[in-house]
Amino acid sequence: MIVALGSATSLLLAARSAASQPIRFEDISAHAGIHFVTENSPTPEKHQPETMPAGIALFDYDGDGLLDIYLVNGAEMPSLVKTGPKYWNRLFHNNGDGTFTDVTQRAGVAGAGYGMGAAVGDYDNDGRPDLFVANVNGNQLFRNNGDGTFSDVTARSGLSGAMFEGRKMWSISAGWFDYDRDGLLDLFVVNYVQWDPHNEPSCMGLNGRGYCHPGLFAPLPNTLYHNNGDGTFTDVSAQTGISGVLGKGMGVAFADFDNDGWLDVFVANDNSPNLLFHNEGGKRFEEVGLQAGVAYNEDGNVLAGMGAEFRDVNNDGLPDIWHTAIENETFPLFLNKGKGIFANAGAESRLANLTRPMSGWSNGIADFDNDGWKDLVVARGNVMDNIELVSRHFHYAEPNSLFRNLGNGQFADVSATAGGDFTRTAPHRGLAYGDLDNDGRVDLVITALGAPVEVLRNVTETNQHWILLKLVGTRSNRMGLGAQVRVTTSEGGRLYDQAITSTGYAASSDPRVHFGLGNSRLIREIEIRWPSGAIQTLRDVTADRLLTVTEPAGGS
Repeated sequence: MIVALGSATSLLLAARSAASQPIRFEDISAHAGIHFVTENSPTPEKHQPETMPAGIALFDYDGDGLLDIYLVNGAEMPSLVKTGPKYWNRLFHNNGDGTFTDVTQRAGVAGAGYGMGAAVGDYDNDGRPDLFVANVNGNQLFRNNGDGTFSDVTARSGLSGAMFEGRKMWSISAGWFDYDRDGLLDLFVVNYVQWDPHNEPSCMGLNGRGYCHPGLFAPLPNTLYHNNGDGTFTDVSAQTGISGVLGKGMGVAFADFDNDGWLDVFVANDNSPNLLFHNEGGKRFEEVGLQAGVAYNEDGNVLAGMGAEFRDVNNDGLPDIWHTAIENETFPLFLNKGKGIFANAGAESRLANLTRPMSGWSNGIADFDNDGWKDLVVARGNVMDNIELVSRHFHYAEPNSLFRNLGNGQFADVSATAGGDFTRTAPHRGLAYGDLDNDGRVDLVITALGAPVEVLRNVTETNQHWILLKLVGTRSNRMGLGAQVRVTTSEGGRLYDQAITSTGYAASSDPRVHFGLGNSRLIREIEIRWPSGAIQTLRDVTADRLLTVTEPAGGS
């Protein structure tokens, strides 16, 4: 519920937030040994993909209980070939002592082609998370062998990339989800525009060539791959209704927005209407973005949709949608009102005014101060590397932004107190979030074009409590992706979240489910609704720990 700013409730909540400790981050990348620069290979010709690489994946590839970091890289232009280690994607192993080791070569995940995004999911249910990489010129699937190495199984799996009018489509983001609830993770791949480096429009301005407006490129369909259970996938985009709607997709997010037990799909589109695919019982999808109120902004205009998040921000049990855009557009917050309807709360939440001057890419919804309310974070940077030649107000390098949830339907920009490492300006693109050191505070990894990666450890001084849930499916997919979790605190408050890895723009975040618990040292009840339909309830759970929960094999 949105509460007016002048009400007594609002003032009390705002005072409580103001009195709490600032959310703060510290860049540990140099000390941790994480040396990585996103090589986007900029050229005078301004090829369209140059401004867009971003991919990050946070996942525990070796099962030691610690999140490792995978960073996607570009390639030479216009050949789109990784001609040397400079362009390799990189995997950094978490050593558990605040340092990381580059294990890319041994793991065999340097990649091929011009990289965009990453998606993590255990597609073969062997307990080892696998890795999908979305590229401009053909995608890759790496199967986790369980011995610290991966095998490139792209050819056998059938996931190298769907064709459109004789060319492989330019893929940006992807996400794993079990759309038909058969216990196997399926893959949704977001495709951008029809682009050919040898037949590209020349976009000239008063100050030379620039990256073209997406309106000059034709749209593409997205792709849905069904998991056959034998290591192969079938493209079911046409028969499920996914490919019947074209767009210019950038971000993808999953949630069961109408609580019917089936995961739905939101796609943030660049200068074309956003798409919301309603899952019709695991057989087909109906595109309902316009009816639901998430296709356009409140003025009926399309936005430059980029990063997408689909989580409950106001603790009413209904997942909401927050996506990023570019300067002068604002980042809309679509609140789920139930019965399949969303309303843009940009004005009431104060996000419209706060985000109007910003260009945002990947984003996240997570509770960074453990007060029980999910906050918002965004990686910022202008699309144009020469924007300063035509504008005194906008800059290619921008600081990241953090919006604290005040608990009354409104958000406050607390970026200035988040630390100098957090607000360092750069052409930021990728952002993924997760608890890298298992201390109960959610950390960030952020990439920037032509600049070092930022590994931002959450150093917020807080006495608030937390729980981190690792879900293990039995009848459901092994990672429990799609499970809905409700936590009831000892004080009677109810909190909601879900297990999912696809977040923001081209990113894959912590698969574990994190809850800030405020002052509650004890959780009265945890209810897990597994994708299989099983309902599991835990009672009187102590806080401040990582808890592994295994789905009951024989039912709820």
